[in-house]
Amino acid sequence: MKCNMRYCLALDLINDPEKIAAYEAYHQKVWPEILDSIKESGILSMEIYRVQNRLFMIIETDENFSFEAKSSSDAKNPKVQEWENLMWNYQQALPFAKSGEKWMLMKKIFSI
Repeated sequence: MKCNMRYCLALDLINDPEKIAAYEAYHQKVWPEILDSIKESGILSMEIYRVQNRLFMIIETDENFSFEAKSSSDAKNPKVQEWENLMWNYQQALPFAKSGEKWMLMKKIFSI
């Protein structure tokens, strides 16, 4: 029996209109290597929403997806590291994040 999973994550952008516009522009033309990395990890779909400088990401994954495996694979991929370093020029950790934490997994509190 196939069981897909849904995860929601949050992150902030630096609260600067020019940086926010640039971040959104990059996401209109995500590098092909990044899209490949996302798909190869078992992520079936990904959406990012924004309100003010807060980002909200929804990912749907296959049953084999693992955040640990994705993180390990990303660490070994120079193009993903280049993208992550570039994006960090626009992103900032949530106020309560630990050092080095970027996208933080959100807890589901309601469903119907």
